Amino acid sequence: MMEVFNRSMEFNEPLLWFEQLYSESERDRGMIPWDWREPHPFVVEWARENRPGGNALVVGCGLGEDAAFLSSLGWDVTAFDISETAVAWAKQIHNDSKVDWEVADLLDLRDSWKGNFDLVLEVHILQAIPKEICEAASKRLAPLVSESGFLVCIGRISGSQEDPEGPPWPLSIEEIENIGKDLEKVELHTSIIPGKESNRYRAVWKKTSQI
Repeated sequence: MMEVFNRSMEFNEPLLWFEQLYSESERDRGMIPWDWREPHPFVVEWARENRPGGNALVVGCGLGEDAAFLSSLGWDVTAFDISETAVAWAKQIHNDSKVDWEVADLLDLRDSWKGNFDLVLEVHILQAIPKEICEAASKRLAPLVSESGFLVCIGRISGSQEDPEGPPWPLSIEEIENIGKDLEKVELHTSIIPGKESNRYRAVWKKTSQI
């Protein structure tokens, strides 16, 4: 993974490595380090405690496990990734799903998506974006949430003051709090997932009429 990332940085394209990794994997899921081949347990837990509420947007959907799971519960799901190969692959894996799969860049989303989603879900995406653009990317999430909608972000919590040389870059509590600073905080849950390294978080915010 680091070799692919370093190559993208040589071209001054810090997000290019996603497409490179997916395309060079030749559809071997074992080559995708963040592919758990099932929806994230934090997504499953949250979704089953909250009734489907309309439109959901899955940010950086990868191979689509979270998107397909939400769709199976009754959400009307749009899922996007910056990697064209990942989106095509997700369509193939979940060919019986009703998910609307899109190729898109979080830093350059269509205006029609703003305020349009009752759930915006981001799992392990911000931590995979270099720090110099992560803050700008994180600010793109809250504006997508509809009135009374939710923003749910999941990832690793930083355990030190030093950033690793390459992805993932776990987020500090301050960075996590800033993602939804313009929304009403619902929870910041942290725990260790059995079989996975590092402490993980699930942060949830809601957009209310007072915001």
